Amino acid sequence: MIGQMDEDKIKEGVRLLLEGIGEDPLREGLRETPERIARMYEEIFAGMRQSAAVPLAKTFQTQDADLVLEKDIVFYSVCEHHLLPFYGKAHVAYIPDGKVAGLSKLARTVEVYARRPQLQERLTVQIADAVMEYLKPKGTMVLLEAEHMCMTMRGVRQPGSTTVTFAARGIFEENEPLQNRFFQMVRS
Repeated sequence: MIGQMDEDKIKEGVRLLLEGIGEDPLREGLRETPERIARMYEEIFAGMRQSAAVPLAKTFQTQDADLVLEKDIVFYSVCEHHLLPFYGKAHVAYIPDGKVAGLSKLARTVEVYARRPQLQERLTVQIADAVMEYLKPKGTMVLLEAEHMCMTMRGVRQPGSTTVTFAARGIFEENEPLQNRFFQMVRS
C-alpha cells in the first residue's frame, strides 16, 4: 500500500490531458472536471490504501465445514495499461480449516484488490493468495469473468467479449473433481 493520493497532481494532470486533446479546461462544462476526477479517483482507487487483512480478520470457528462459495460478486476495476474500466463477476470458494469468514468478507476482499490500477490476471491471484494467507483454509479457488473497455471501445472493438481467469491454491490445485465441483456450483 502507498500513501495518500495527491489531489493537486490529479487535477493538474486532468487539466493537461484536456489541453492535450485540444480542449479548453476553462470551458463551462469542463471547469470543474479536474475536481470531479480527483474525487472519483479517491473512490475508485481506494484499494490502494486498504488491506485484505481487515475484512478477512472477522472469522467464526466451525467444525466439519465443506466447500464455501460466494459467487456473482460484482466488481469494477481499472486496466493499468489504458486506465479504462473493466468489470465483471468474481466467484470465490474455499474449504475451511476450522474457521469461516463473515459472508460479506469475500466480496470486500475482491473490492480491496479491484480498486487499484490492475490486471485481471493479477487481481485473480491476489484474491486467492489473500484468502490463503488470512483465512488459512485447506484450499481456495477464484474465477473472474470480466469485460474490458480497452477491448470494447477501442482497439479490436469487441463488445461482449469476456476474459476469464482463475487461480487454484491448496487442495484445489491438483484435485480435478474438486475443481469440477467448483465450476458446476458457479454455473448452477
